[in-house]
Amino acid sequence: MATSEDKGWDAIVIGSGMGGMAAAAALSKLGHKVLLLEQYHTLGGLTHSFSMEGFSWDAGIHYLNCVAPEDRERHMLDWLSDTPIEFTSMGSIYDNLHIGDAAPLSLSRPYEAQERDLKDRFPGEAKAIEAWFSALKEGRQASFTATSTRAMPEIIGSAMKWWHSHAIDLWCKRTTKEVIDEITDNPDLAAAFAAQWFDHGGRPSKASFAMHALITGSYLESGAWYPSGGGASLAKHILPTITKAGGEARANIRVETLVFDDGRTVGVRTAEGEEIRAKFVISNIGARETVNSLLPEGSGHQDWIEEVNALPHSVAHFSLFMGFEGDIEDAGATRSNHWIYPSGKVDVVWTDAPDNPPQGMFVSFASLKDSAHDPGPSRKYAGEIVAWTDWSVVEKWAGLEPGARGEDYREFKAKVEDILFAQFETYFPDLAKLVVFRNLSTPLSTEAITGHHHGGFYGIDVTPERVLSGALQAKTPVPGLILSGQDVLTPGIPGALWGGIFAAASIDPRVWRELPK
Repeated sequence: MATSEDKGWDAIVIGSGMGGMAAAAALSKLGHKVLLLEQYHTLGGLTHSFSMEGFSWDAGIHYLNCVAPEDRERHMLDWLSDTPIEFTSMGSIYDNLHIGDAAPLSLSRPYEAQERDLKDRFPGEAKAIEAWFSALKEGRQASFTATSTRAMPEIIGSAMKWWHSHAIDLWCKRTTKEVIDEITDNPDLAAAFAAQWFDHGGRPSKASFAMHALITGSYLESGAWYPSGGGASLAKHILPTITKAGGEARANIRVETLVFDDGRTVGVRTAEGEEIRAKFVISNIGARETVNSLLPEGSGHQDWIEEVNALPHSVAHFSLFMGFEGDIEDAGATRSNHWIYPSGKVDVVWTDAPDNPPQGMFVSFASLKDSAHDPGPSRKYAGEIVAWTDWSVVEKWAGLEPGARGEDYREFKAKVEDILFAQFETYFPDLAKLVVFRNLSTPLSTEAITGHHHGGFYGIDVTPERVLSGALQAKTPVPGLILSGQDVLTPGIPGALWGGIFAAASIDPRVWRELPK
């Protein structure tokens, strides 16, 4: 039987990922009463952590940029949090590249250090390397310019884009591959330039270079960091801000549709039939998911809906979560991450899984990054392998409940797990001997947790069209409906954080006064 709730909510936020928590906490700090709803059984979206067999992993965090003590994002998180979140630096070296048969290449920060790393490896390419770092800095600034218009009135945003049209044409409208091809024809150097592309999910041949420059440059500017206690510490510190202001955060609540009154969004209806009213609704589930899953038939704004749906989704991924027992550092584990490309090609996606090994994968040892990790007497540590893939490899099982996918799905998962682990063993033979637990997640898991179309890890792909799209404004053309999260700004936790701030400021502009200058 349908019920109705009207507790005088100022805003309802759908989705408890970083953008949803940030929007809800920012409004709560200014005295608004906010209800945060999450379809999954754990709050936090892809920032949540989970445990199995005495090991713990993060669902989506591997390292963070923009959270150095002097960064604006760090100050924003301090403001949003009930108590400050502690972050630990990963050190000067944060990534290692394994490209083809070449020796591993350790990448340092800041810009000058990584420039030296590359010049030492490619001594005859000094001019190209200098041009690359110059392009990164200029492209990063162009990305700031383009994305900042998402919080501006349309006329002001259009004027800003016109004023900076040369930089936007040069860096935002071209792909990463196009910029690299202009700088160098050395395939090994080109691969090193592009190798970290999964940090934003945009393949070099498709991604806006400005987005690549923004994410890559953020690590060079302020380093790589990891939250003490893992990703779950974000929700642990931010959610009390909401509840102490009279708000609530509820898990296991799936919103079925928005509720309209005279063309304005006035609340939501849950899958259980409960109708909850509020002055504003903020959707943090993704732009495409919002227009396709939440808007009722006949709600209008078809041009906006079509523009959102024309934007492509990002790549999907497999994660193999591993539990180790023993001295993993002695066996080769590091706080820094490892990007592995056996064939030497980096613009690759595993579309033929599990028939052939992946051409690209990422290895991370979260426990070594976490200052709060206690390995205990059996020296337990967690690690993860990520391999980017395409939805097509799991599409035939989509829509089926986990227990109804059949024996062929179990066999598929077993083969994927075995082939990922075999490739890991090739690069880390001593570490492989210490693995005592393995568990594989597929793009179907991402879809179940986030609802993202085709299991896209980063939501909408970071193409030039996405970077310049006018459809991703925080304030939508639907009265009372606001967008939040990484689709509004940029992929990743800092981008989702800013998306949440933009969303909150669209309702209460006083948010801007609270931000560090």
